[in-house]
Amino acid sequence: MSLLDGSARIVASAIALACVAAGCRGTQYARVIQPGQKEMIGSHQAGQETFRPLVDEAVIKLLGRHEATTAVHRQVSAGPELLPPPKMRVCFVGVENKTAEEIGDFKEQIYESIDSRLLECGTCAPISRRFVEAGLRETRLRPDQLFVPENMRMFVGMMEQQGQPFDYLLFAKLTSGTTRENKDYQRDYMLTLELINVQTGEQDKQSAMLSKGYHQSWMGRAWAQGWPWSK
Repeated sequence: MSLLDGSARIVASAIALACVAAGCRGTQYARVIQPGQKEMIGSHQAGQETFRPLVDEAVIKLLGRHEATTAVHRQVSAGPELLPPPKMRVCFVGVENKTAEEIGDFKEQIYESIDSRLLECGTCAPISRRFVEAGLRETRLRPDQLFVPENMRMFVGMMEQQGQPFDYLLFAKLTSGTTRENKDYQRDYMLTLELINVQTGEQDKQSAMLSKGYHQSWMGRAWAQGWPWSK
């Protein structure tokens, strides 16, 4: 074996080791995350670990209050006889992102998660999103314009023409606040659900908050967690 061949093999081995350690450009690996396995956490912005608990907490608390009110009303009006609870017809018009981040495809997932929770709770009859979007197109209104009484009446009338009357409008808004500590920072995420009675104009709000720390190094993360100095 010539010296040139030996050098080539050494170079090839070094390249292979570098690829294993850092990952060659253009190479990507994936895995299916099974239930119960550790999921990924967004290192630079919010991900499922942030949005999922926000949706669960806000929807459960908001609907829990109205479910209790519906049960009391049913008991008083029906006397000893138990009647099936009247379902709230809810028109969910969208998710507004006011955070410091672009949430990308999570906006659609948050919408679908909230819509699914409304359907699963059993006390709501959410209007299909396809009807909602058709109504907004026909009236040429944006969701934020529905707060104007005239626009609200126009939209309600259009939905009734489609055979989709409703009792409540539901808005969802994501906001965030950032606290910096040198290169590390904490971001507090808040999801607020606003439920509006279209007949009376009364509103109900429910918020859920989750804080997440972002660190420039693993040492910064360890320091924030108090390891090992707190032991």
